[in-house]
Amino acid sequence: MTQKFPRLFLVLLAVLFVLNLVQSHFTELIYDEAYYWYYAQQLDWGYFDHPPMVAFLIKLSSLFFEGELGVRFMSCVLSVGTYAFLWLLIDSQKKKDYVIHFFLLLFSMTLLNAYGFFTLPDTPLLFFTALFLWLYKLFLRKPTILVSVFLGIVMAALMYSKYHAVLVILFVFVSNFKLIGNWKAWLAVIVALICYTPHFLWLYEHDFVSIKYHLFERPNQAYSFEKFTLGYFINLVAIFGLLFYWVYLSLIKTRYSDKFIKALKYLAYGVLIFFFISSFNRRVQTQWIIVISIPMAVLAFNHLLENVKSRKWMYRMGLISLVVLLYARAWLVHQPLVPLLFETHGNKEWVKSLQSKAEGAPIVFENSYRASPMYEFYTGEPTFSLNNHMYRKNQYSIDDAEERVRNKRILYVTKYRKSGDISYSYPDGTLFYGVFIDDFQSYRKLQCLVELSKDSTFHVLKVYNPYSFDIPLDKLDYKVAYSNKYKQVKQLLPIKAKPLDDNQFLLKPKDTAYYSVKLPEPTMEHPGYFRIGISENGLLPGLNGKPIKLNK
Repeated sequence: MTQKFPRLFLVLLAVLFVLNLVQSHFTELIYDEAYYWYYAQQLDWGYFDHPPMVAFLIKLSSLFFEGELGVRFMSCVLSVGTYAFLWLLIDSQKKKDYVIHFFLLLFSMTLLNAYGFFTLPDTPLLFFTALFLWLYKLFLRKPTILVSVFLGIVMAALMYSKYHAVLVILFVFVSNFKLIGNWKAWLAVIVALICYTPHFLWLYEHDFVSIKYHLFERPNQAYSFEKFTLGYFINLVAIFGLLFYWVYLSLIKTRYSDKFIKALKYLAYGVLIFFFISSFNRRVQTQWIIVISIPMAVLAFNHLLENVKSRKWMYRMGLISLVVLLYARAWLVHQPLVPLLFETHGNKEWVKSLQSKAEGAPIVFENSYRASPMYEFYTGEPTFSLNNHMYRKNQYSIDDAEERVRNKRILYVTKYRKSGDISYSYPDGTLFYGVFIDDFQSYRKLQCLVELSKDSTFHVLKVYNPYSFDIPLDKLDYKVAYSNKYKQVKQLLPIKAKPLDDNQFLLKPKDTAYYSVKLPEPTMEHPGYFRIGISENGLLPGLNGKPIKLNK
């Protein structure tokens, strides 16, 4: 063990592990973590936004601990594994003399540092990328059947972590086209596809909801150089912190010495170029490019070993980063250290305030798949996020959470009301109002399908009932939401829907109601899409139909 991992390496790794455990315990959840914790309450082969790996890790963590550490324990474990495999990816015999430099380099990478304890889909993505590259390195040296099988399993694990993982696999393949003629490489692909089959089946059973959302239904906005492309370059600096100059210098300076180094460079450049092009279409989030931390860490450390001047500067800046990021970690726990608010601050307070006013009623949050699981995590009480035409679909749109509040007296919470039965506020001062509703009923899973007529202004509207109970049709009103070409809703108009069957008063389970409708003309400028929504029992209309492009 000490031959591969020097004693100092193991000591520092243990220190990092303990630091992350302590950080995990004392830091409140961020909203995305609460959302993924909600995933884990019902393990499945897929979820609306992501594949299931993050939910599996949280479920596994909960077997060992409760509270925040019960969400993050496996992230701490995977972080240790990521450091270990990165160390194994470096061949230089000099590395054992620069263990401290290695840890300073990795600790200075801001998101790699944060994902050492936060549990997000990128956490397993980083670990399995490092493991995948290590196995690929073994494959290049000696492509055995066993290595091929493990490569396939890890490729599947990558894809179970996050869909962006396809870029990791793709760019490594592009770096070595000869793999196409290697049957052992194909064995790895076959194993990966077999392991990934359950998720393919889940996607099929759920009408490819994840793929459709990410590729077609996700709202966007008009191109802005500052927000999109300039923001992308700012993110490139942010993920490597104070060492960004030397990290990118290592990418530029490194020459292809073998197929493995070539793969690292192709992976880094491939991801960078892919998301640079994407920045002309939408805002690139910082975590989307986090995977380059793995190949860049290896390239940067090799550069550090071979360049004395860079090594000195990287060591100095690494020490400064260490102090800054340790202080930032303390701030995540204790907000007064920095006069800024973050998602880890004040969640327990607003949850406690709301709970004290809810009179034991379940909470229905309007348009907040973030607040809903946060409240449920800290109270253990059931919640539901009611999504309407101004929001987007999420896990609450496809699971059975709606049934937990049906027919009950609930507290409906929103930030869009000006008054209510109760009020509470977030730490940033945002004020929310809540109103009590007796015998709550919503039908957000009703599906609307429009058959557009080319010869008439009247179209056929089909309304399908996926529920196991009857729905009174007189409780339903129909609206059309017009959005711009970026799928941002700009206008909501009522629809007069004439039943094609005048004797149908109830919509039976698994049955369809048919209407003749005329879509009102939008008054907004340059409408791009329309979407049908159902307003039930006086609620704002939901996301019952799919966005349909207007031919104008």
